[in-house]
Amino acid sequence: MINHALLGRREMLRLTLGGFGYTALAGLSAQAAVRESHFPAKAKRVILLYMQGGVSHVDTFDYKPRLQADHGKAMAGGKAAKLLASPWKFKQHGPSGQWISELFPSLATRADDLCVLTAMHTEAQAHETAVPMFHTGNALQARPSIGAWVLYGLGAETENLPGFIAMNPLNRFGGNNHGSAFLPASYQATLVRPGGKELGDPVANLKPAHLNPEQQRLQLDLLRRMNSRRMQADQVNDQLEALIGSYEMGFKMQTAVPDLMDLSRETADTLKAYGIGSAATDSFGRQCLFARKFAEAGVRFIEIGTGGWDHHKDLKDEMQRSAAAVDRPIAGLLADLKQRDMLKDTLVVFAGEFGRTPFAQFDNGRDHNNRAFTVWLAGGGTKPGYRHGVSDHYGSEGLDGRVHIHDLHATILHLLGLDHEKLTYRYSGRDFRLTDVKGNVVREILT
Repeated sequence: MINHALLGRREMLRLTLGGFGYTALAGLSAQAAVRESHFPAKAKRVILLYMQGGVSHVDTFDYKPRLQADHGKAMAGGKAAKLLASPWKFKQHGPSGQWISELFPSLATRADDLCVLTAMHTEAQAHETAVPMFHTGNALQARPSIGAWVLYGLGAETENLPGFIAMNPLNRFGGNNHGSAFLPASYQATLVRPGGKELGDPVANLKPAHLNPEQQRLQLDLLRRMNSRRMQADQVNDQLEALIGSYEMGFKMQTAVPDLMDLSRETADTLKAYGIGSAATDSFGRQCLFARKFAEAGVRFIEIGTGGWDHHKDLKDEMQRSAAAVDRPIAGLLADLKQRDMLKDTLVVFAGEFGRTPFAQFDNGRDHNNRAFTVWLAGGGTKPGYRHGVSDHYGSEGLDGRVHIHDLHATILHLLGLDHEKLTYRYSGRDFRLTDVKGNVVREILT
């Protein structure tokens, strides 16, 4: 628990939190303090590309020749459903020979940057449990999101931007996918609208309608003095301190966020590389470009993404549309990060909550598959052009190199210099962690 009193605006205060020692300006939120990692990190930040709905691995990154050959046959084991071959051709790309389907022609040009995990698995089989399982490590109970744990463990690198930003709120699946649960509120995500400055305020309710900046500064100073007196009386008041920090952060963000999301300063080539301006790719292209800009500005954890990957029917048309919306923007993001020498310490993660079945549903779709799916990573200390894990002939279940969600979480934390077994928070009488009592770092994919 945070245990300190608010002393003065510029007085330095030594803090200890969860085994981390750090120095912070008193009066600012605790997340503003950068904390030392458990060991040297390979990644400084994370960009999570979350494809909500469940991407079909057998149509994208996990090539199954046997599935193509056995199209129309009944599944073994008494299943009535028939095998459904992928409508898309696969090719090997780059010197690494990564198998990628024709759904991702732009991303295929970055094949040698990808570290592909093809035997992911999770217990959750429905979106309502699988989405929170991926984000928090728990399918049923409110737990802090992975972004909140990262911010708790490392702190923020910037004083005028949040350390954790999400552009794809998943409210339908519970409010804690980007939340902090029992961690202090300052570690939850700030939700940012991905449209850009020209499309309106990127953060809801950020600017007061009835005060100019000078009046607002006077109001905040008054609130600070009042809250300081309360803090001196209470000695410990985590909620009040988080509120003080949120006021200050909100005031700074009024300028910092719109300026950062001003696309008028970008070159035509940059916008084109991200697919901004093209109807199919404009929306996600903006998210990808803003993610790079936030990462460059020091934001620790950024989640972007799209929905619409739940292809129970009309697979060929719907999946073609979904892939086309993200292919070019993701390739543009990877290329941009690499050109700026940022990919080496930025961990990019492409994931969904589970995969899809190799057999048909409604003749032209695929059902949920939590026993095998694909996640890929790039940069941040992962092996480029590498493939880990093997699923069976049809992609229905992982056979070798299986990676659970807890293992993925442990690995992401490890790349950031955090030991998932030591990153704990005392709550309700016991120490909690992101990976609960499970999880192993997938060391085979580390550089």
